[in-house]
Amino acid sequence: MASFLSNNLCVLKSVSRMSLIRRPAISASLGLSRFMSSAPARENLLLEYRGANNCVALITLNRPKALNALCDPLMNELAATLDEVESQPNVAAIVITGSEKAFAAGADIKQMQNMTFVQCYTGNFLNSWDRVTRCKRAVIAAVNGYALGGGCELAMMADIILAGEKAKFGQPEINLGTLPGSGGTQRLTRAIGKSRAMQLCLTGDMINAKQASDWGLVSAVYPPETVVDEAVKLGEKIGSKSKIAVQMCKEAINKSYEVSLAEGMNIEKRLFHSTFATDDRREGMNAFVEKRTPNFTDS
Repeated sequence: MASFLSNNLCVLKSVSRMSLIRRPAISASLGLSRFMSSAPARENLLLEYRGANNCVALITLNRPKALNALCDPLMNELAATLDEVESQPNVAAIVITGSEKAFAAGADIKQMQNMTFVQCYTGNFLNSWDRVTRCKRAVIAAVNGYALGGGCELAMMADIILAGEKAKFGQPEINLGTLPGSGGTQRLTRAIGKSRAMQLCLTGDMINAKQASDWGLVSAVYPPETVVDEAVKLGEKIGSKSKIAVQMCKEAINKSYEVSLAEGMNIEKRLFHSTFATDDRREGMNAFVEKRTPNFTDS
């Protein structure tokens, strides 16, 4: 459990660094185009674009010495990067990943260990960590290694979780005398049910990728070396659809967790009706009748 939450502090001081240089490369397994973002260098994560027309943004958490432990600087960078990515009209999906050893081993304990209740409460600690849940684009978590505590919570903020065969999931906060604070008791319960969520949260136990798949936490399990490429493939497939329809579908599914069945059905029907005001709905149905591939314009 030593891997579960890192004791390393985030690097807060400013350092001189070069901007990431856009560079072409070819994926050996996918043959997809990719390039590094030309935005200013990031301290705690990397950004590159992959897929046809660079339609998939790949965000890699990059605090290897801390097993990608989450902290305010990293999460602020993630939020800013998501803002940047969603401003790109060609981007249809976002993949978030870590290293093969750790997706994210939890939250940074040293950031929290001396915090008081007043600081947490008045500062609304963790409130800004949920930017992923507000993404309009499809978000896929490609999880290898440890996804514990805040790392598991971050993965559950995504729309879809794909896992490497050696991935480990858990909410071990109980071992620190506390409890999950960014969705572990809420999203986990909705994903795997009350009894299993209680088991994980009350014992601090971890589950492997197969068990996470059997319990419904993840969609699919792949060899560790291919899970990111599989996530990019999935993102590229989603990118072939209408962005408007994808966004509406996300909204309808997410509402199902928050409202009654009757209200959810009403929301779904209204969103369905709304698609009839779009060019993409007309194009999609015309293409089906004419037996051709639709040419969606996201309008």
